Amino acid sequence: MIELDLISSFPHEIIAVDEVGRGPLVGPVVIGAVRILINSQLDLQTFLKKLKCFQINDSKKLTSSKRLKILNDLGVHQHDFRVPGKIVIQSIEIDYVTWEMSPEIIDQENILWASMRGMKEASLFLSDKKKFESTVLIDGNKKFKWDNIKSPFKEIPIIKGDSKSILIGLASIIAKEKRDLYMSKLHEIYPEYGFNSHFGYPTKHHREAIKKYGPTPCHRKTFKGVKEFTPN
Repeated sequence: MIELDLISSFPHEIIAVDEVGRGPLVGPVVIGAVRILINSQLDLQTFLKKLKCFQINDSKKLTSSKRLKILNDLGVHQHDFRVPGKIVIQSIEIDYVTWEMSPEIIDQENILWASMRGMKEASLFLSDKKKFESTVLIDGNKKFKWDNIKSPFKEIPIIKGDSKSILIGLASIIAKEKRDLYMSKLHEIYPEYGFNSHFGYPTKHHREAIKKYGPTPCHRKTFKGVKEFTPN
């Protein structure tokens, strides 16, 4: 529980963010963000210990059925991916949100900085803007860009954070299920691409479908495997 080593002052707002969907050729990158307000080290320790019982881990290491079971056990259902949602664990409220950065933004800004922008925007949305000390745990190795404005948070990038931080892991599970739901719905519109099986990643089936049918309006036009088939 890496959070215990990173937070030492209280009351403290902790926000954790992760993204899902940097590798696919189609659809948005989806950010999951969670936020808690903790009043003491003991409260944090008790809360994390209780949250650990749900077997939260990096979403990529869990099957869809396992992810859905975790969310169901927490009281989060796919139709609840609204802005914002709330979970209560050990009398601590967990606010959560999903945030999407569209293929158009990805093509304009590139996938890395579109993801970072989305994580920053989701963090700002969840923060209650009060005078609590505030820390954002960011999956990866980079901090947010602020264009000469001081960050309102202490930002802690954590490489492989979705495996090291329970809160980032929860954010990643929420983001993964939101994006998979999006791709399943896109499959209903464009069944010939097989989005319900590969979820937009560049599999052989997906690449051959792009060659045969051309990119959909939801494809990322600057990505290799798509741009070759996109009219100028």
